[in-house]
Amino acid sequence: MAAARRLTLLRHASAAPADSGTPDQQRPLDESGERDAPLMGQRLRDSGARPSLLLTSPARRALQTAYFVAQELAYPREFLQREAELYLAPPKLILEVLARQDEAFHDILVCGHNPGLTDLANRLTGAGIGNIPPCGLVVIEAPITQWCDLDTGARLVLFDYPGRIPTP
Repeated sequence: MAAARRLTLLRHASAAPADSGTPDQQRPLDESGERDAPLMGQRLRDSGARPSLLLTSPARRALQTAYFVAQELAYPREFLQREAELYLAPPKLILEVLARQDEAFHDILVCGHNPGLTDLANRLTGAGIGNIPPCGLVVIEAPITQWCDLDTGARLVLFDYPGRIPTP
């Protein structure tokens, strides 16, 4: 069996409304987003996750979410990698971004947007997740040795989101 790779898909936290007059890529987190992002970073850390690479959409709301989560994971903010293609990316494009990453990274976190993240989680795991809510995260393990081999057949390890009551 191939060594497992771990992928965390993190949807950006709650942001200012799309009709707020702010250009979409510049919409900041709202109050609940600023509260939820550190909380979900803590819950991800407490789950044992230790991503070696954090990739994020350059949209302000995704970048802010990634910064909060990186802080809780003790991940150096300056190593956070912005990927322009992750902005509103469909699953195929997210997989292409992952396939370009160095194979030394066995545990990658991608912070981005719906519907691409939910669609990718379902494509990889067949879990039937209806929607990853704002600041929700999905942790997946796949029995692969190279990111370019990521496809169906992965295992859902964790699905968590603000407001969900964690199980002990």
